[in-house]
Amino acid sequence: MISLPSRQVHLDFHTSEHIPGVGAGFDKANFQAALKLGKLNSITVFAKCHHSWSYYPTRVGMRHPTLERDLLGEWIAASHEVDVRAPIYYTVGWSATDAELHPEWVSRHRDGSLAVNNFDPAAKLDDPKPPFSWKFLCPSGDYRELMLEQTREICSLYDVDGFFYDICFHTVCFCPACRSGMVRAGLDPERDGEAREWHVRTWQSFMAAANGIIHARFPDATVFYNGGASPYTPEWHVGDTHFELEDLPTGWGGYDKFPVRARYFANTERQYLAMSGKFHTSWGEFGGFKHPDAIRAEAAAMIAWGARCSFGDQAHPSGVMDLATYRNIGEGFRYVQKIESYGLDGKPCANLGLLLCGQEDHDQGTANMLLESQTDFEVVDPSLGFGRYEAIVLPGGRCLDGRSARQLEEYLAGGGHLLVLGEGALDRDGRRFLIDVGARYLGPAAHTLDYTVVGKKLAKGLVDAPFLNTLPALRAEVTDAEVLAAIREPYFDRTCGHYCSHQNTPCELADAPHPAGWRHGRVVSLAHPLGALYRAGGARLHRDLFLNALRMVHPSPILRAPMPSCGRVSLVHQPKRRRYVAHLLYAPPIRRGSVLVLEDLVPVLVVAVELRVPERITAAFTALPKKTAKLVRGKGVVSVTGVEVSCHTMVVFRY
Repeated sequence: MISLPSRQVHLDFHTSEHIPGVGAGFDKANFQAALKLGKLNSITVFAKCHHSWSYYPTRVGMRHPTLERDLLGEWIAASHEVDVRAPIYYTVGWSATDAELHPEWVSRHRDGSLAVNNFDPAAKLDDPKPPFSWKFLCPSGDYRELMLEQTREICSLYDVDGFFYDICFHTVCFCPACRSGMVRAGLDPERDGEAREWHVRTWQSFMAAANGIIHARFPDATVFYNGGASPYTPEWHVGDTHFELEDLPTGWGGYDKFPVRARYFANTERQYLAMSGKFHTSWGEFGGFKHPDAIRAEAAAMIAWGARCSFGDQAHPSGVMDLATYRNIGEGFRYVQKIESYGLDGKPCANLGLLLCGQEDHDQGTANMLLESQTDFEVVDPSLGFGRYEAIVLPGGRCLDGRSARQLEEYLAGGGHLLVLGEGALDRDGRRFLIDVGARYLGPAAHTLDYTVVGKKLAKGLVDAPFLNTLPALRAEVTDAEVLAAIREPYFDRTCGHYCSHQNTPCELADAPHPAGWRHGRVVSLAHPLGALYRAGGARLHRDLFLNALRMVHPSPILRAPMPSCGRVSLVHQPKRRRYVAHLLYAPPIRRGSVLVLEDLVPVLVVAVELRVPERITAAFTALPKKTAKLVRGKGVVSVTGVEVSCHTMVVFRY
């Protein structure tokens, strides 16, 4: 296995030809001072940027017009001199000058229009340019050969630690080269599935060719193609030696997107790093700073979820490194140096599995409810089997086929438990339940919303009145199950001709014939897509209903550590060190303007951290500073009481 560094900076350097003296201010001492201040052991440096310019004396590409030195070579040499890796950045999908000089290289939609990102082809030269405004290029034909030849050139000139190819796997391309390639391969460009098949072939061919060039000379080099590190697109993972999970949580989906991806990639047997930024907002922001407290909190979360750490920076065109940035990053990485041995190269070990359905609203919303309740979970990889889970949650989207349904039935027969949300047990065509949930599927909802009335077994903490669901339940007829909750339907859907008051129609007084929740053996079903509901509306009622149902199938989690809803937990097993490490995090995000910030890192007291594992725990301590903790033993569990969490705390259980 290729081993990743743990403390990296991704140093952007997208530099206009209109800026003079590019790289003229580079100074080895200044650069190395930044690396040392930041506590780095890796920094990504640039061969070619989104403007299409190269930062070394290339004979294949286009050297930046105002660059008069081998900046790439000096970056690499200065890094290696202080034992810091220097993987090499190379743009693929966005390359502005290439796009202007070779319009035939630009990706096209099926109608022939340009594939662009925030780019207006009709804009005038003096019109303001929006952020992230580029044309997409296609890795085929002469452009493909240019990139491969430049990769070969770089490998011949430098000692290569790795490559980071950026902006990959964008929209399916219908440029002339792709259209003719589809026809030659017997594929129809007018069929979406066949066009996508060609798209996958094109990119996988490019990855294989680039990897072959790199690894022929540098077999231990890391290679990553940015744009495909997603649980939903494994076809893009074939070229990666590792994964870089690009999440800028301040503005790109928040702080709960990364944990779900981390739990997925933990099953791939390839190392992964998390990528945030030193910026207040996002990439390309000169002069923006994230407070060092926030960097430390983010870095601690990366380690807690098993990831190496990477923070993005953007160097000034002069090449002078901003030492204030590296002091801030150093605050976080100094902490990482102390804690990385407690999180990296272990295995998550929850006994609750989340089987992703491939629809983000359902998956992320369900994960959010688990994260906010400090319910540790793993993302299920069906190829590894289900047997280690006490329970599995099926989010609300259809995802089952005959094979996965049989696998779940075998899991249930072996003593497993299921919590099914919404349409999670339906076949992909939405015609019938593929697993025995004790009910017969009648069809989708008859109204645009409905109401839930819970029974006693789901009532803890909930109101004893009908509560609103803005996404309605599927309709099912119970055949062999205990009804746990009822549905009340509205008198009518709100229209201009039939409406009541300002928003939604009230419910009828009688229960609908189809239930909101039921239990059949070891399967509990909730007819509403609670994950999507919660992600859209954030109603605690929906989260509490979900958790009440979850307790019915998952009464014995391996880890319990109740905190306020902004608390997060992650349990890591490190068998070589004969220990479990419970990572407890409390750093509430606050929305300010368009971004989330971490600022109020107030301490919280965790009444008890409880562990249920087969090994006999012999000792426990809290780390940093190391302090022995008193073990309290119960029936099948051990616990440590009165743990204070200030941003991040680790409780280590030895056996």
